[in-house]
Amino acid sequence: MSSDKELAGALAQKLCGVRFSDFPASTVHKAKLHLLDTIGAGLAGSISPETQQVWHGLGLGMDAGRSTVWGLPYEVGARSASFINGVSAHALELDDSGGCDHSGAVVVPAALAILPHVLNAVSGQRLLTAIVMGYEAGRRVLEAVGGYETHNGLGWHSTGTCGVFGAAAASGLLLNLDPARLEQALGISCSFAGGTWAFIHDGSQTKKLHPGRAAEGGVTAALLAARDFTGPVKVFDPEAWGSFFKTFSPGQSDPRLLTEGFGEQWRLDRCSIKPYATCRGTHSAIDAVRQLRQAHGLGIEQVAALEIEMSGFQFGMCGGKAIASRAQAQMSLPYAVAAELQFGKVGPAELEPQAWSSPAIQAWLDRIAVRIDPGMADADEPAVTLITRAKQRLKTMVEFPFGSPANPLPDGQLIAKFRDLANKILPAAQIEKIDRAVLKLDELADVRALPGLLKG
Repeated sequence: MSSDKELAGALAQKLCGVRFSDFPASTVHKAKLHLLDTIGAGLAGSISPETQQVWHGLGLGMDAGRSTVWGLPYEVGARSASFINGVSAHALELDDSGGCDHSGAVVVPAALAILPHVLNAVSGQRLLTAIVMGYEAGRRVLEAVGGYETHNGLGWHSTGTCGVFGAAAASGLLLNLDPARLEQALGISCSFAGGTWAFIHDGSQTKKLHPGRAAEGGVTAALLAARDFTGPVKVFDPEAWGSFFKTFSPGQSDPRLLTEGFGEQWRLDRCSIKPYATCRGTHSAIDAVRQLRQAHGLGIEQVAALEIEMSGFQFGMCGGKAIASRAQAQMSLPYAVAAELQFGKVGPAELEPQAWSSPAIQAWLDRIAVRIDPGMADADEPAVTLITRAKQRLKTMVEFPFGSPANPLPDGQLIAKFRDLANKILPAAQIEKIDRAVLKLDELADVRALPGLLKG
């Protein structure tokens, strides 16, 4: 066991030592699906208000470079591309979860943006290895800083605080950094870690910035480390003033988790892919309503009211019923349930203003009661009670919502999701090329042209 002060180097050594052959076929397949899913979410998000505001507000079109802006006809520098594409990938709340939290929207934009900086051929196996290690690093930092509920419960948004280390790992491996330089990249990354849950109180847009900034920070750290810029090697020392653990989760970290059991279970395998365009915390309730209606043959006209019991942590994250923006609708479990009842689906169209502002939705929200169950653990899924017009009380809790590793989307449905999202932006022939390239990525000798296929 390495001492705490050596943990950044120990993690870098582990990351650099992984080979594609270390992954089981199931992990390789899942990695390709997550890559395809993130690209689809990013393409559809490229026309979101958030992406357009960032693009024009920051004048990113003035930045010269060779990295593709997904869904738009531009190439910019790697830092700008990773930032804007991270914003796009998270804009519609359709990107994956369960990593740093939203690892796909951080790691994939960083990895694809860095490819033009690689002089020699990059095989599909090497790209997949870098992406899986990006997921690994980001998630392990989150676990070591106390875990999702502890770290986010303090107010930090782990996608931004922990994701930056995953982006640095993926970018650094593609740049072929040796362990010493990757250790520096991890240290540098701490200077770009940030993002809080303050957005939850008023439905503001800043949550969409967090994966973009994390991707950009990781790319920046890797590029600097490649030029021998140094970072703090005590970044993961829990007792060092200013270290990541001491600052972001004082007294609640377990630094051993950065490397303990490395390679026994790849962290990407625990990640979920979203079937619904809302916070992952809402998905179990959507499934519960579907299951209760199907099991009892209920039409929506037979539903009188719903009662939802949540943990205090989950309530603070997605228990609100005040909906005045798309961001608030995305983060509202009551809205997600109301949309499922009113529209029969919870996709991007159901998060548009004409949907969340409709009188029919407000009528449903008025019939949904939410309360905190103090006996529930932070990570517990909500319990849903459906009350019928005939006064029946039907209750269930869905432990493994659709899209989770224990209840995954079938490949065909995931691919259909990608095509549906990409179809809003790209012609069918281009979508087919992306689909084919990603699903056969491990067979390709050089994937540096892949990002070019994402250009609008």
